[in-house]
Amino acid sequence: MKLVVQRVLEAKVEVDNKVIGKIGQGFLVLFGVGQGDTKEQADFLVEKLCNLRVFGDENNKMNLSIKDIDGELLIISQFTLYADCKKGNRPSFINAASPEIANELYEYFIKKCKEKVKNVQNGVFGADMKVSLINNGPVTIILEN
Repeated sequence: MKLVVQRVLEAKVEVDNKVIGKIGQGFLVLFGVGQGDTKEQADFLVEKLCNLRVFGDENNKMNLSIKDIDGELLIISQFTLYADCKKGNRPSFINAASPEIANELYEYFIKKCKEKVKNVQNGVFGADMKVSLINNGPVTIILEN
């Protein structure tokens, strides 16, 4: 499982020119599932994400988590995180999980995040989405297991 976590002031996702998810301060999370990934790995990454201390405290030090600031999450499925570009110029996605398994873990990850964070929004698995954000910092962190 791979997460690209971007600290944002705001972010939104659109499908068919309709906003389907929108957040204020928090994380935009691009979420990819690889072959053999499990719910236990998802549980680990939910904990890591929700306790990641990258928000400024009273001294503007990265010391607070998303829970500490009552932040929000926008979680977007993105199988292209598993692109293999070692050979040729066209990426191979052989390391990505099948859509059925990936969607099951995506929905599970969202559900577990909702147990920790008040406002969790998400995209539509497999849809053509338009994602926009204002990255705060910029701060972008990759989490994987």
